[in-house]
Amino acid sequence: MSTEAQRVDDSPSTSGGSSDGDQRESVQQEPEREQVQPKKKEGKISSKTAAKLSTSAKRIQKELAEITLDPPPNCSAGPKGDNIYEWRSTILGPPGSVYEGGVFFLDITFSPDYPFKPPKVTFRTRIYHCNINSQGVICLDILKDNWSPALTISKVLLSICSLLTDCNPVSQETCSQGPAPALTTPILRLQFHPVPASPVLKFQDVVSQ
Repeated sequence: MSTEAQRVDDSPSTSGGSSDGDQRESVQQEPEREQVQPKKKEGKISSKTAAKLSTSAKRIQKELAEITLDPPPNCSAGPKGDNIYEWRSTILGPPGSVYEGGVFFLDITFSPDYPFKPPKVTFRTRIYHCNINSQGVICLDILKDNWSPALTISKVLLSICSLLTDCNPVSQETCSQGPAPALTTPILRLQFHPVPASPVLKFQDVVSQ
């Protein structure tokens, strides 16, 4: 009789142990389910961003191929590294201008909204020009309100070269940080004080003014 009693006593303990094990497994599985749900939300956000980046990246890749095969005169441009949205450009001073013989480096930054928004183009090389401020910001209408998705970075570089050839003091007010003062004042003075026929005799008269 004692042996049968022991068997009866052992059976509940075994079933009770299995129920505890099931509870532990269910507790361990609940955190795993909670971790899976946030990943789905992240996937939705990244898909929207990827679609926008894909549109701009295709356009930039196309322009890169075009500017590589047929670059604008005295200009070159391309990505700095693996980032297709960050470019470095080189412009040689236009022949016949005061910048002839100079080499100027520019940074070009495309946004994910390109070509519906203009690229950001700034001079890295310090330059004295009435339409380029001390921060390298270019006062060019097509880089601001007059931008059009039909424009390309090649056309932008051509416009910058044209700006180096012919300064446009009228548009210098669009500079956010103000124009480069070192060049603006001498240009205006030369307009009012042309070089005299006899520089030695007239030098003191010009200086006194």
